[in-house]
Amino acid sequence: MKRNYKFIISYDGTRFFGWERQPGKDMTIQGKLESVLSRMINAPADNPVNVIGAGRTDAGVHARAMTANAVLDTDMTEEEIQEYMNEYLPDDISVNEVKACSERFHARYNALGKTYRYTCWYGKSKPVFDRKYVTILDKKPDIEAMRKATEVLVGTHDFKSFCGNAKMKKSTVRCVDTINIEESGNYIRFYFHGNGFLQNMVRILTGTLLEVGFGNIKPEEMEEILNACDRQRSGPTAPPQGLCMMKVDY
Repeated sequence: MKRNYKFIISYDGTRFFGWERQPGKDMTIQGKLESVLSRMINAPADNPVNVIGAGRTDAGVHARAMTANAVLDTDMTEEEIQEYMNEYLPDDISVNEVKACSERFHARYNALGKTYRYTCWYGKSKPVFDRKYVTILDKKPDIEAMRKATEVLVGTHDFKSFCGNAKMKKSTVRCVDTINIEESGNYIRFYFHGNGFLQNMVRILTGTLLEVGFGNIKPEEMEEILNACDRQRSGPTAPPQGLCMMKVDY
């Protein structure tokens, strides 16, 4: 019986080329999920399972709770589907929940908001056990200067200056309702929540805020950078390993 299923998935993105399946590349999250589910239901080669994700994380980016959905023709229970997937998926992908849902549910289009976390580390020692999940800084940035710079970013704006896709033809207007910067020991964590994010947007925002923290950009300049709608005006794209999708709201 065909039903639509909702999945909550965690993954370590270190080895993968990102979420989205790509021709000629086996190592994508979407590709691995589709391969396992297609085999599970014996889907024909010309009509494999299509897994829809709430977002498209970049190569090297992680997720604690990515939401996805797929239509499956199976008599297996939710628990059996989850057990099968976790048995055959690689160890760096975990299916934490499987639930039958409305046939109209769409993981991407029905998403109301997303939370991303970017983690940095600074200090004289090395974060040996977290090294794949943090970006190591040469020195400590000015936290208060970065917090001041976030004030102009919160709200509904055209974030074209923070979009990594120079050929973007769709609207680059997004609503970012909260940006929090927290410090704990040697860790600095940036939390972003909004209704959606452009390609590389969180990493470019983080890279620009770090430039503020290092004194290369003044907090007052952030408004000019935002209003310029010019990627050349913002800071560098922060490395992927520090970024993690934390939650999707519905």
